[in-house]
Amino acid sequence: MSLVCGPATKSLQASQCFAMADKDPSPAEDAAARKKEAEEQAALPYKWTQTIGELDLSFNVPGNFKSRDLVVDIKKQTLTAGVKGQEPIITGDLPHAIRVDDSTWTLSTNSDGTKSVEIHLDKINKMEWWAHVVTSAPTIDVTKIQPENSKLSDLDGETRGMVEKMMFDQRQKEAGLPTSDEQKKMDILKKFQEQHPEMDFSKAKIQ
Repeated sequence: MSLVCGPATKSLQASQCFAMADKDPSPAEDAAARKKEAEEQAALPYKWTQTIGELDLSFNVPGNFKSRDLVVDIKKQTLTAGVKGQEPIITGDLPHAIRVDDSTWTLSTNSDGTKSVEIHLDKINKMEWWAHVVTSAPTIDVTKIQPENSKLSDLDGETRGMVEKMMFDQRQKEAGLPTSDEQKKMDILKKFQEQHPEMDFSKAKIQ
């Protein structure tokens, strides 16, 4: 978002500046997008969830299956998982790199007698939400993710501060308001202007 100033003056008044922001979708458009996203995710042959630093996905297989009946290949930038001799349940490039040594998979038994393949991926970048597990899959709108406070409390002080800043900035963008960095620049410009009233700030822009 940019701050664009109007006619030449010696003071930077709010009435002379306005924020240029993309038009927000209407409630109906937003609801339609959420519905489409939910349908696309429900159609996937696996389920997945994530925190800011980790991602977990799972899919079911028959109860008589053992680990030797499965293929799970976890690499830094790719993932393939499924049943031997069949088309993979999931395969493709990961959108971001993972720590292979800290990523795992297990085969557990469900209450209905089936088994579940559970794959845990440890993200290298602990400050990034994933829009999908593999790049060929439908995406989710990561700007709508609201991490639980309990999850935030698990983070160290510095990481939590960065996540909270990201969340604040996203809410500001959605409301057409300046982010924390943009607000800081505006405050610096305002202070500088007050110290130098003889200067013309009419064409000042904050990027």
